[in-house]
Amino acid sequence: MSEALKEKVLKAQAEGDIASLYVLEAQAQELFEESDLIAYYANILDLALENLTNALEAARTMDITEVQDYATLRALYEYAMEHYSAGKKADASALFEILAGLSSDETFSKAMKIHQLGADAGLSIDVFIATIADVDATHLASNFYISHFKKEALAAMERTGTAS
Repeated sequence: MSEALKEKVLKAQAEGDIASLYVLEAQAQELFEESDLIAYYANILDLALENLTNALEAARTMDITEVQDYATLRALYEYAMEHYSAGKKADASALFEILAGLSSDETFSKAMKIHQLGADAGLSIDVFIATIADVDATHLASNFYISHFKKEALAAMERTGTAS
C-alpha cells in the first residue's frame, strides 16, 4: 500500500470527508488488499451513518448538490442496494424509505420510493433492474443511483396503486 495514499485516506477519515474517500476510491481499489478494501468501505459507511444520525437529529434534509451530502446519500444508497442484492428486501425497503425522506432532491426521493415499492412487492434486485429500471437512461444521466424507470412499469404500478 502506498504511504502517500494511506496518509490521504487517514486524513479524509479523520475529517469525516466521505467525498474525498470516494475520490481516492480508484487508487484504493488498485493498491489495497481485499481486507483493507473491506475496512475502507466500512469506514465510508460508518461516516455516512454518522451523517445520517446528525441529519435526523437536526431534522435536516440533505442537499444532493452539496458534496458531503451527495457522498453520504451515495454511501447509504449503496448500503441499501447491498441489502437488496442480498435478498434482504425488508431492510432494503426501510433504507429506501429513509433515503426518500432524507433528501431534498425530488428526483432522488421519487426514485427511492420506486426502489422501495419494488422491494415491498418482493421483486428481486435482478427482476427490479430488468423490468422496472431503465438502465440505459440512468447510465446516460450519470447518476450514482437508478434514476430512470420504464414507463410501462411505472404505469402498471400506478394502475395497481403501488406508485404515488
